[in-house]
Amino acid sequence: MQRDGTCAAGPPRSRGRRDACLDLWWVVLLLAASIPVRVQSQPASPTEYEVKAAFLYNFGRFVSWPHEAFEDSSAALVIGLLGQDPFGATIDAMVGDKKLQGRPVRIRRFESYPGPASCHILFTTWSDPEPLRRLFAALGESPVLTVGESAEFAALGGIVRFFLEENKVRFEVNSAAAERAALTISSKMLRLAHRVGKEPER
Repeated sequence: MQRDGTCAAGPPRSRGRRDACLDLWWVVLLLAASIPVRVQSQPASPTEYEVKAAFLYNFGRFVSWPHEAFEDSSAALVIGLLGQDPFGATIDAMVGDKKLQGRPVRIRRFESYPGPASCHILFTTWSDPEPLRRLFAALGESPVLTVGESAEFAALGGIVRFFLEENKVRFEVNSAAAERAALTISSKMLRLAHRVGKEPER
């Protein structure tokens, strides 16, 4: 793997090499899921939002977007942060000049709902059910991986919800919501999910 986060150069469009890259990053994701977040007695451990930032970035390796989600083959993959930003400079430093699926990565911050074409991964700290319902209704079937951390996030129609369990960051996946957004989530990522939920009937 190279410093920009891509695997070493090899024959173009080699399925075996792509699978090897995915396996490598699955190990990274697995390690992130096993690291306890920082408490007072563990000053050397990463913080909760350092681990969540690592997850957000690596989700971009395990999710496939439809071609129409990007303007062209060189368009950036955009990670949007909606509402209060708990990451600060951490996520910017983590992304740096790395690439995801051969695309540059951009971080964008939004105070209000930016519209479905503004990003590919959307993390929000919103927790009130009604604003979340309006957000998911506005997104409709847009190919946006929604990520949140409120207790009802997945049940309301969000795709990935973070939660803490035994002082470790875990996540659950709403597979029905992912399908509605035309997103394909790797089985490796689903294997790490604490629960693969079903989107409720509306």
